[in-house]
Amino acid sequence: MDLSTTYMGLKLKNPIVASASPLSRSVDMVKKLEDAGTSAVVVYSLFEEQITHEQNELEHYMSYGKESFAEALSYFPEAGEFHMGPDQYIKHISNLKGAVDIPIIGSLNGISAGGWMKYAKLIEDAGADGLELNVYYIATNPEKDGTIIEEIYLRDLNKLKKSLKIPVAMKLSPYFSSMSNMAVKLDKAGADALVLFNRFYQPDINLESLEVVPNLDLSSSWEMRLPLRWIAILYGKVKANLAATTGIHTYEDVLKMVMAGADITCMTSELLANGIERVTEILKELEQWMTEKEYDSIEQMKGSMSQKSVADPSAFERANYMKALNNYKLLI
Repeated sequence: MDLSTTYMGLKLKNPIVASASPLSRSVDMVKKLEDAGTSAVVVYSLFEEQITHEQNELEHYMSYGKESFAEALSYFPEAGEFHMGPDQYIKHISNLKGAVDIPIIGSLNGISAGGWMKYAKLIEDAGADGLELNVYYIATNPEKDGTIIEEIYLRDLNKLKKSLKIPVAMKLSPYFSSMSNMAVKLDKAGADALVLFNRFYQPDINLESLEVVPNLDLSSSWEMRLPLRWIAILYGKVKANLAATTGIHTYEDVLKMVMAGADITCMTSELLANGIERVTEILKELEQWMTEKEYDSIEQMKGSMSQKSVADPSAFERANYMKALNNYKLLI
């Protein structure tokens, strides 16, 4: 059975990739991911806030609204709270490359156009096979037009593509007024892959302390439906590879995403909840299903259930919304 796939020019042995998470903080853990069958690892993110706290532009983004909301800056960790500083991160990338044979993809997370982006080149020099750029931006300023937000993504991508030789993936938010148009813009700007989607962690309210507090829950399979829909829509419309992330827990989830058009599926929550050995189990189940259904390869099924391939393309659009409501059966 040929489970191989190609992502950003990298030949991978299967479509299961470990997404950016604490799982990549140690060399031993990444070795376990490789042994379990993981085809590549995206290293946890190096945050802009780790690199510089003094830039004027970054200060603008971090302090906007702090006069109105005293808690606003409490969400940004102090420099000492990060697990690994920039220099240690670069060394960690180098150590991982020396310890495993699977591709290692670095991850940068930021928003400004400051000097933090020079670390992309250092990540490349450390031996990373690719870079994932995560522009984690919450548009809270009502005076800022949506096109300005789009320009931030395009500006950062252009800057990286000019300075790097390794491929660059853009990890995206689903909150664009025209997701397909933004995807095409990034594709034309040279993105080697689009990662759909960034999973925003929503804040909560502590009713005892009356504080706004950070909150992190692991994903569940139903959350894969949003990236599945957009991967199915974008398949064949962009040259960039498509990576599915959020809600990938089972071999069925992997199959659905590949059929929608994904080149890889990124997994973290399932491994954190049930152990790294789940990769081995999922790969066996994947092969078994493909054998029973007489598939020879991942490539054979890729995009077979995308919008351009299914009998009713409207199933990925408004028609799906109406049909879901009309078919719902009340249990009372």
